Amino acid sequence: MTDTAAAADTLVIACPVDGALNRVPRSRLGAGPKCGVCKNPLFAGKPVELTADNFDRHARASDLPLLVDFWAAWCGPCQAMAPAFARAAGQLEPTLRLGKLDTEAQQAIAARYNIRSIPTMILLHKGREIARTSGALPAEAILQWARANIPR
Repeated sequence: MTDTAAAADTLVIACPVDGALNRVPRSRLGAGPKCGVCKNPLFAGKPVELTADNFDRHARASDLPLLVDFWAAWCGPCQAMAPAFARAAGQLEPTLRLGKLDTEAQQAIAARYNIRSIPTMILLHKGREIARTSGALPAEAILQWARANIPR
């Protein structure tokens, strides 16, 4: 195998716990890979809490597409969608990383993505917006929307 082929078969994945970047062979994504630094699982089946400290690691540095739920604690539809989004994480990993970003606590990131209503979901890949939808969705609709928009 050439170096280029080997690199294509290896993904950089940000750890959901400490944000460390890990190289994981594509063939081992479903085998419970762990972070080389903190030893926690790279896929926990739940959304990552996104902050200014870890957002770019997941959104730009990681090779996995990132599905972000932009939400706020005061938002009733956001609260209603939260369990559905969490269930979707268990079904979409390791194809996608799911993350939640509190727009009140992380106003600069919300402004960067021009968030005007919540909940809003944005699918990002290498920092680039792939798709966006607003409004609360049930788990099946989240799964369907995400799978239809996964970058190929």
